[in-house]
Amino acid sequence: AFLPLHLATTSIFPLVTQSIPASEKYLLLVRPYYQSPVFEELIVFAPLAVHILAGFALRVYRRNANLKRYGAGHLTVSERLRQRLRVWPGFNWAQATGYALVGLLGGHMLINRLVPLWEEGSSSSVGLAYAAHGFAKHPWFAWAGNTALIGVSAAHIVWGWARWLGYLGRNDQKAAKKRRWIINGISAAVAAIWAAGGLGVVARGGEAAGWVGKGFDALYEKIPIVGVYI
Repeated sequence: AFLPLHLATTSIFPLVTQSIPASEKYLLLVRPYYQSPVFEELIVFAPLAVHILAGFALRVYRRNANLKRYGAGHLTVSERLRQRLRVWPGFNWAQATGYALVGLLGGHMLINRLVPLWEEGSSSSVGLAYAAHGFAKHPWFAWAGNTALIGVSAAHIVWGWARWLGYLGRNDQKAAKKRRWIINGISAAVAAIWAAGGLGVVARGGEAAGWVGKGFDALYEKIPIVGVYI
């Protein structure tokens, strides 16, 4: 419910209109629906928390299953290491990108939602112009952070859906390689469309002038510079 709205207003509309002011009104129109009390917790924070905790719980469950399978539940960690027992499950691509996304999304939410809430009591002043201002004033961190966020998100979503839909079934090596190419191609296409508006239009919007720009600077000053990505 949330993600299509957020992607449309921060990427698709800027791509279509080629204008931050023209796109800003669409963002301001739909944002009250997913930032209002109860709804924000219901359609943003709760699903994220459940998704992350469920993934971690599943890893613990598989780890315990491996301990039982190997009869190693009574062994200490040092004894397991000495015997080179691998009890924790490995990471597939969807899981690896998911854990990377925890930090990237955390930083994204900190900059765009939490810091404005702490400093101003709301994030009503935060929009596409705020993001463009960050790209103009902190380009290295903004570009690196957003590129990583878009790329990792696209890969996680596409690989996750491919696994959920059963597309990653067991098959011969040639078929598995073909599937990987297809999934990676779809991931790249999703990232490219996402970046076309977010990086191609919003990132080139430039600094905000006057008191608006000073207000944005005041917010960015509250964020450690190493974590400045929009």
